[in-house]
Amino acid sequence: MRVTMRITRGIIFMIGLMTLGGCGSARTIGDVLADPSQFSNRDVRIEGQVIQSYSVLGQGAYRVEDSTGRLWIVSRSGVPNPGTRVRVKGRVQQGFNLGGVIDLPGPLDDGVVMLESSHDTR
Repeated sequence: MRVTMRITRGIIFMIGLMTLGGCGSARTIGDVLADPSQFSNRDVRIEGQVIQSYSVLGQGAYRVEDSTGRLWIVSRSGVPNPGTRVRVKGRVQQGFNLGGVIDLPGPLDDGVVMLESSHDTR
């Protein structure tokens, strides 16, 4: 009986760790913009409303806004339409460009962006 309880607790603990480790830190856009280097090479989640989007051949960028700021998201898997509420997971990068593939707005070309690993619409 004791062995079974220990195994059960161990499994629950491991599932909890995997769930937390895979989610990334949920942050506001203001948090990300205040100190982008803090989020480099880490998965980060943000939520907000798409206010602009540009796409070519299934790739592009879109701008998400929450009550604390606005952030450009670079996607290789399509972009949501303006007005859509999204939850985005990705990695923050400073000084990003697409090498002339798409003419993106100036602020995206040299500012802080999130490289999307996934997004879902709400």
